[in-house]
This record gives sequence, structure tokens and C-alpha cells, in this order.
Amino acid sequence: MKANWRLFTGLSIFYVIMAVVYYFVGGEAVGITGMTLAACLAGMVGFYLWFTSKRIGHELPEDRPTAEIADSAGELGFYSPHSWWPLPVALSAMALGLSLVIGWWLTLISLGALIISIIGFVTEYEKPLPENSSH
Repeated sequence: MKANWRLFTGLSIFYVIMAVVYYFVGGEAVGITGMTLAACLAGMVGFYLWFTSKRIGHELPEDRPTAEIADSAGELGFYSPHSWWPLPVALSAMALGLSLVIGWWLTLISLGALIISIIGFVTEYEKPLPENSSH
């Protein structure tokens, strides 16, 4: 992760320098704002990667030039094999975007649907233990 956070931090610094140069060259406010926001986003990713690498505490295989592909083998996490929840999340997010054009009444309905579908998506595997469970 050392190379990752350095890359994003360097990209953030580059965007800041380009925004300053663009300002003095006579650029419009939209371009300056865009480059400033890009610098902030790259800085946030760089800070997250730096913070995560400090929390892990040991060198990852990606940071060693002599590492093999098999060095980073193992379980990466749990990914749902078959979930229908992304569909209602996407549909309600689409309805929320369209509701800004159609009307505010649809914004409230689609925002409620989006919140419900996100809660369903996040808590899909959160099931209470049975009463007679010995755990």
C-alpha cells in the first residue's frame, strides 16, 4: 500500500498545483472548482490508504518487488453469491435522480425507497440466532 498512498498523494498535489496555474492563466471558476475537488478526492483516497497501511503495520506483498502472485493468496472477504438487493437500490437511486426533473413529490417517495433498499442490502445476512441456539 506504500506505493498506492504515495501515488494518490502525489496526484492530489499535482491537482492543487494545476488549479493554481489554471487560476493565474485565467481559467473559469468551473475548471478551478473541478481541479480543487479532484485534489480533495485524491487526497482523501491517499489519506485512507496511508491510514490503513499504518493500521495493518506490516509490509504487504504488493510493496515487495520480489513478491510472487501466490504471496497474496487467501480469503479476501465475503461476497454475496446471489443477492437481489442491488436491483432495488439501483432502481430507487435512478428514481431519485429522475425525481429531481419530474417533481418533488417523487423525490420523497424515491428517497424513502432508497433508504429502505439500502437497509435491506446492508442487513441481508443479519439474522437473529434461534432461541434454542447454544452459541
